[in-house]
Amino acid sequence: MEGDHVSTPHDIAPLQAIVERNQVWPRMAAKYGVTNPVPPWKTSLDGICDALDRSNCEADTPNFKDRRDEEDALSATVYADLPYPENQLVALAHSLVERGIINEAELQERLAVIRARLEA
Repeated sequence: MEGDHVSTPHDIAPLQAIVERNQVWPRMAAKYGVTNPVPPWKTSLDGICDALDRSNCEADTPNFKDRRDEEDALSATVYADLPYPENQLVALAHSLVERGIINEAELQERLAVIRARLEA
C-alpha cells in the first residue's frame, strides 16, 4: 500500500528546522501587523494538493486518500507541534521527500531561495 511511506518516518532536516524555528503564520502575521488569518501561501498549497490528487504521472505521487492519510499521520506525530495549515505543508513536503519526488538537498535549496526572496 502506498500509504506505508510514513509508517516509520525519518527526520528530514529542512523540515525539522522549520519546526524548530516556530515561524508559524499567527506569529509571523502578528510580527508584521498582518490581519489576514490565512497565510498567503495557503492557496498555492491547495493548488499543489489538487494537482497531486489529479496526477496521472509515472512518479510515486500519492493519490488523494494516500496523501490525506499520510498528512493525518504526520500531522498527528512528527509535526504535532505545528498548527494547521503549517502541519499540512510540512507533511506534504515530508511525503514528497519520502517518495523520492524531491530530495532533501533540493528541498533545502528551494527553501533557501524562498527565504532570500522574503528577506530581500
